[in-house]
Amino acid sequence: MLIYLIVFIEGFCSLGAEIIALRRLVPHVGSSIIVTAPTIGFFLFALAVGYATGGKVVDGHLRRVARNFLLAGLIAGVGLAGPTVQAIFAHIQPGVLAYLVFMAVVLCPIAWLLGQTVPVLSNLMKHSHVGQASGMALYWSTLGSFLGSVSLSVFVMQWFGVSTAVVACAVGLLAGALMLEHRRWHQALAPLLGAGVVVAANLGPVAAADTAYADYQVRALALPDQVNPRLFMVNRSHSSQTDDSQPPKTHRYIQHLRQALLDDLGFKDKDILVLGAGGFTLSQGEPLNRYTYVDIDPAIRAIAEQHFLQAPANGGFIAEDARRFVAGTERRFDAVVVDVYSDRASIPSHLVTREFWAASRRALHPQGVLMANLILDSRLATPYARHVLDTMESVYGRCATHVLQKGQAFANVIATCHASSQPSAPGIYTDEHNQADLEKFGVRLR
Repeated sequence: MLIYLIVFIEGFCSLGAEIIALRRLVPHVGSSIIVTAPTIGFFLFALAVGYATGGKVVDGHLRRVARNFLLAGLIAGVGLAGPTVQAIFAHIQPGVLAYLVFMAVVLCPIAWLLGQTVPVLSNLMKHSHVGQASGMALYWSTLGSFLGSVSLSVFVMQWFGVSTAVVACAVGLLAGALMLEHRRWHQALAPLLGAGVVVAANLGPVAAADTAYADYQVRALALPDQVNPRLFMVNRSHSSQTDDSQPPKTHRYIQHLRQALLDDLGFKDKDILVLGAGGFTLSQGEPLNRYTYVDIDPAIRAIAEQHFLQAPANGGFIAEDARRFVAGTERRFDAVVVDVYSDRASIPSHLVTREFWAASRRALHPQGVLMANLILDSRLATPYARHVLDTMESVYGRCATHVLQKGQAFANVIATCHASSQPSAPGIYTDEHNQADLEKFGVRLR
């Protein structure tokens, strides 16, 4: 029974380590498919090498597994700790190289060490034939993987944070090593000491919280013309800014959005949907309209209210994926504000497609307006910038764009689109065929 328990722990913690690694990478390289797919691929490759290595072990089976669990537990507990991952990406540039170092020194060694478990312990299983032994070993390992991925991501990270999930995964491996070495006190001492190191590595100060979706921090700012200015950081990006002035001083793009809604469009007693809650500053101190925020992280409102706003957020809140909400809601809004980011400057890829913009238009009243905060190159010259705007306009027709920081390489770009507009084929004036004078007055010749 001990062997099956050890195999179960291996499956639980190996896939748990992979899930945690994917989450730890989000603030640094995002969560797009070009990040998750190679990460899973590296993990599976190291696991395969581990299988081959374990198949060559001919003696000392329990000792080998105990050593592997001890090493994997220490690597997971220290290597997956938030300060360690931040240090790797802060001191190694470019980011791609830091990612490869993280794979080489943290995730892949864990997979390689734990991958040896099943072939090593299969030698000790007493069954009528080899197939039955390997089948039972894979059953308990895969069952552990299933429960590890579900429990750590859905329960532990959601309720207790990512650091707790790291500790749970690492301590599980160290407990497995202790079970195998409990008869020798001097060898049992190593897992106990390792558990202390793991807990200490994950007790680093967190200004706000870390959840299954993001790292949150609040930092004080040194701005002499503001009262207690502070910055709300989500996945290491500057998400929101506020102070205790009346009215509060916020990020420039928030001020632009508020001016457009309240002054330019004259919104009063309107329903405004905000996709991506940030720090809930768009509605801060704004009593004229009704705001509904949608964000994928159920914890973000409580974190923002306690650590950033230091007051209740103004407006309703729905914890749901932005695309899923606009595709399924029966409500219609006078404005939809899109402000969704998963890291420094990355909009989740499923929120820039034609299908998403079509769903956002569905959530608008016929005369409604969409405003999107996009971080693009300030000249709007890169393929990414052109294609994002082209995709929006394929649904909404021509959208107005306002570049807020024209002198910087990357800038906040506010795109404003109207549900009443329609996309149209491009038209070009030439000396031979020029309808400019007629079209100034709304006359169009077919």
